[in-house]
Amino acid sequence: MNLLESLNWRYAVKRMNGKKVPQEKVDIILEAARLAPTSSGLQPFSIIVVTDKELLKKIQPIANNQPQIAEASHLLIFAAWDDITGEKFDEVFDYMLREREKPLDSQDVYKNRIKAHLAGLTREQRFQMAARQTYIALGMAIAAAAMEQVDATPMEGFRNAELDALLGLQEKGLRSITLLPLGYRDADNDWLVNLKKVRRPRAELVIEL
Repeated sequence: MNLLESLNWRYAVKRMNGKKVPQEKVDIILEAARLAPTSSGLQPFSIIVVTDKELLKKIQPIANNQPQIAEASHLLIFAAWDDITGEKFDEVFDYMLREREKPLDSQDVYKNRIKAHLAGLTREQRFQMAARQTYIALGMAIAAAAMEQVDATPMEGFRNAELDALLGLQEKGLRSITLLPLGYRDADNDWLVNLKKVRRPRAELVIEL
């Protein structure tokens, strides 16, 4: 299927059948998320991959007992940096310059301008900036999953602070943003499986000037 056919095929699966997603498909989904565009190429997030069934059972009540958590083959947890510091910016940008075989001082004017902008924001504003970038990667992962015929259900319905504490994310400088269970639909038990996909008409959604 092409991209639009794949996006029409996918839906927010409510029940999964526990079947394991092949690792090569998971790798494609993760690579799509890794290749997502982000502001200044910072990628201010991490993706935690959970397959341990006991850990998934611990996460499920934190996610309001949504069954997909325990039924999924893999659970992707998208977690943003809790702050975009100047040090983190330098680390990522210097890595980029080394990979491109450019002098580390060749982009100092640009780097200093962006770092000055970041310094003018509050810590919470910098976190929110990181969170918004994280959603770009989430969207790429959802599209890639659809192309691979893997079901994926994005979730915000969980208690972030409890999940962060369970996984020790604070110590890693991360805050959980959204969850993405990967698996295969349980068509016999999912009330949503046969319902028509409904989106707002293009004429209402798109404004052309």
